[in-house]
Amino acid sequence: MANAIIMPGFLPRPITQTTPFQLPNYTHSFHSARSSLSLTSQSVKAFPVPRRKAMSLLLSSYILSEVGLALAQQSPVFREYIDAFDGYSFKYPGNWIQVRGAGADIFFRDPFVLDENLSVEISSPSSSQYKSVEDLGPPQEAGKKVLKQYLTEFMSTRLGVRRESNILSTSSRVADDGKLYYQVEVNIKSYANNNELAVMPQDRVVRLEWDRRYLSVIGVENNQLYELRLQVPENVFSEEENDLRQVMDSFRVNKVAG
Repeated sequence: MANAIIMPGFLPRPITQTTPFQLPNYTHSFHSARSSLSLTSQSVKAFPVPRRKAMSLLLSSYILSEVGLALAQQSPVFREYIDAFDGYSFKYPGNWIQVRGAGADIFFRDPFVLDENLSVEISSPSSSQYKSVEDLGPPQEAGKKVLKQYLTEFMSTRLGVRRESNILSTSSRVADDGKLYYQVEVNIKSYANNNELAVMPQDRVVRLEWDRRYLSVIGVENNQLYELRLQVPENVFSEEENDLRQVMDSFRVNKVAG
C-alpha cells in the first residue's frame, strides 16, 4: 500500500447534510504552532471594498480602456521602398510582405487580406519615349486607358463570365518634387455562372465573384511611364482608405543616373 501523507493538525469535521443549492454550515479549523485560523461558510459571504479602493479600480479600468482605444486608432507604421536602379519610390504598410515572381517590377500584399496588394509597372525603355504624363492626354483620357488595360488583363475564356466596370475619379497633382502625376480610380465587378456547363438557363445562376477597387498613380521620368497600382476589395476600402491614400501620395519617380 502506498504511504499516506497526513498533515498534522488538520482535522476536517464531517459535512452536515443540507438541502440543494444551500451552503452547509460547517467549519474548517487550521491549527499550527503559531496561530489558529477558523473559517466558516458564514464568514465569506460579505467582502466589503473600501470606497477609495473601488474608485481607484474604476479609474484604472477607464485609463486602460482609453489607452487601448488610442493604440488601436494609431496609424500603422510605413516603410519606404526605393528602387534607385529603375527610378521610383513609395511608402507601404509595414506589415505587408513582398511577393516575388508576380510579374510586376515590384509586388507587395497584405498578409491577411490576400486581395489587397500594390505593384509597380514600368513601360519598356526601348519602346517608349514619354516626356510628360500629359502625353496620355488629360486625366479623363488617361482614366479610360487605365480601365481598358485592366479589362484586357482580366479577360477570361470561361463561359458566362461578365465584367462590369466604371471610372470613379480622375485627377492630377503636382507633388513636392515638382512633377505632375495622374491619379485614376476604377471599380470592376466580376460575375460568373455557378454552373457554366448547364444546358438549361435556369440552371445557370449568375453570382458575384469579386468586387474590387483599383487605384493608379501615373508619372513619367527617364522617358518611361511609371504606374503604381493598388488593389483592394470594395467591402474593405472604407477601412483602408486613409492608408491607401498615403501610399498613393508617397509615389515618386526619380531620375536614373546615366
